[in-house]
Amino acid sequence: TAHAMATPKIVRPDFGGPFPEHLAIIMDGNGRWAQERALRRVFGHREGINSVREITTECARMGMKSLTLYAFSVENWKRPRVEVRYLMRLLRQFLIQERPTLMDNGVRLIAIGRLDSLPKDALDALRETEALTAKNSGMLLRLALSYGGRAEIADGLRKLARDVKSGALAVDAIDEETMRGYLYDPGTPDPDLMIRTAGEMRISNFLLWQISYSEIYVADVCWPDFRKPQLLAALKSYAKRVRKFGGLVADGPAPKA
Repeated sequence: TAHAMATPKIVRPDFGGPFPEHLAIIMDGNGRWAQERALRRVFGHREGINSVREITTECARMGMKSLTLYAFSVENWKRPRVEVRYLMRLLRQFLIQERPTLMDNGVRLIAIGRLDSLPKDALDALRETEALTAKNSGMLLRLALSYGGRAEIADGLRKLARDVKSGALAVDAIDEETMRGYLYDPGTPDPDLMIRTAGEMRISNFLLWQISYSEIYVADVCWPDFRKPQLLAALKSYAKRVRKFGGLVADGPAPKA
């Protein structure tokens, strides 16, 4: 059924400091969450969907411009076949079931990654949801699917090399901005803040090009337990940061005694 496009009212908490326009999240710990409860790993993935819904909705309501979720990495294809099949079924189900939530919150959905690797039914559901939400003017939700940071750079370099070979691009014209143009989604600004759940201190091949100056926040809870209170704690922490981008900030906060 067709769903009316919504322009939700923005309610943003004030933490007395900057608010990230683009948030990226490594959603880690679904399997561990299930195992801690003596459940099969798939239950963790299923519960993780509820966190995706809550975090996406909250970010959209706060007027965030972009949210990138690391949903499935290129390395995840090496997991047991049964788990991969289940994850792909879950992905398809999510893309179909969440359409009303996306429309209600004015969210536009796109995916980045080696999407041709996805099973046809999941890819079809993805394309349909992208098309349905394409005119929404609220937050951009990017799902990183069959994604790897190194794979993205390699794919970009291949395209860049073709353009050099064909004469469309001069070698001397290549700089960082040129390279950015060959990434999966060059138009979306870099993440201001990257959150990783489950207490792990790794980047896990996520947005390697784009996070060069992103602030990093690690939450101890596994992804299925990461909800609005945990999101607010991360945003509060971000509001206290002083971002220098390699330079010096003259009017930073006074050093703590």
